[in-house]
Amino acid sequence: MSGGADERDAADPLAAYRDRFVGAEQPLVYFDGNSLGRPLKVTGPRLARFVEEEWGGRLIRGWDERWFDLPRTVGDDLGRIVLGAGPGQTAVGDSTTVLLYKLMRSAVAARPGRTELVIDRDNFPTDRYVAAGVAEECGLTLRWIDVDPAAGVTPEQLAAVVGEQTALVVISQVAYRSAWLADVPELTRIAHDAGALVLWDLCHSAGSVPVALDDAGVDLAVGCTYKYLNGGPGSPAFCYVARRHLDSMTQPIWGWMGAVDPFLMGPTYAPAEGIRRFLSGTPPIVGMLAVQDMLELVAEAGMSAVRAKSVALTSYAVEVADEVLAPAGVVLASPRDPAQRGGHVTLNHPLMREVTAILWERDVIPDYRDPHGLRIGLSPLSTSFAEVASGLEMVREVLAGLTA
Repeated sequence: MSGGADERDAADPLAAYRDRFVGAEQPLVYFDGNSLGRPLKVTGPRLARFVEEEWGGRLIRGWDERWFDLPRTVGDDLGRIVLGAGPGQTAVGDSTTVLLYKLMRSAVAARPGRTELVIDRDNFPTDRYVAAGVAEECGLTLRWIDVDPAAGVTPEQLAAVVGEQTALVVISQVAYRSAWLADVPELTRIAHDAGALVLWDLCHSAGSVPVALDDAGVDLAVGCTYKYLNGGPGSPAFCYVARRHLDSMTQPIWGWMGAVDPFLMGPTYAPAEGIRRFLSGTPPIVGMLAVQDMLELVAEAGMSAVRAKSVALTSYAVEVADEVLAPAGVVLASPRDPAQRGGHVTLNHPLMREVTAILWERDVIPDYRDPHGLRIGLSPLSTSFAEVASGLEMVREVLAGLTA
């Protein structure tokens, strides 16, 4: 097998961060940090303190003292540390699905008279399902982009389908299956040249790949916090709305938190100013606490260093796979160029569903994605090179056993 894992770990400037995660000292190989990140060791005590001091000690006073503003303060931290977004444009709350719906409906309403919504056929299922529902609800036509499942949306493909009838384009910055890293500024420009708005899904990029929403002129974005942002199962998603749209867009789920005076409890709804108008109901305060811990860690490490580690890990995974798995018929189903690849690698073989099931029994945890894809998610701050090497060696052993 390709060597150098121990040497790479010894030379890794971020290696010590791994010790801050629960379970990282165990022999289990975790290749699914792009689905659910490991918890940080500081998060358990933080949650305990919250229960004892804020929830138990301050009770309802917590809303006036801190909780009411938390969706926006955590949103601003997220924007500054991870998203390349200035203050007042990002809020945390709701699920990814709900926020996709809110922003899709807001966007198509902001382009009256346009009849088409553009999305690719290999986008994450939730994005496609919500887009289909919004199209049906609003009488729009879905324009599909057919993409290579081992790649993603290219500028040429987008330019071929957008036009004067396009209201909204929905794209993932990192494709969930292949890890294709989309060209955010160029695709955004192409959509804008057609007069359309763009909604970016950041679920597989936020916390792993640098995002520059303001610089790229992005209109809208949604992402989750339980993958590379380690917020825990069901932690709340976030939405970004560019400042230039905040006064003109109104989201469709009207609730007390997004009203101009939440405590007036009046007979009619009027939206609040700024990003708060995109909130609806009571925000999940407990669900934001672990996210705060991870944002502090990412800020300490720096997103450029996180990206460098991510590139190094995925490149090493490709190198090892070429050496020990390609001879068994395994095919790389992700971009080979690291500049076009996000934080995971997908390896295809007809037996990968069976391989995945056996690996889980042996404490090697990747995930499986059709067609025939073993997805290796490498969360930069909690994954070591030795972990990559030992995990892929186990893939080789299991595959050899199934084909013997």
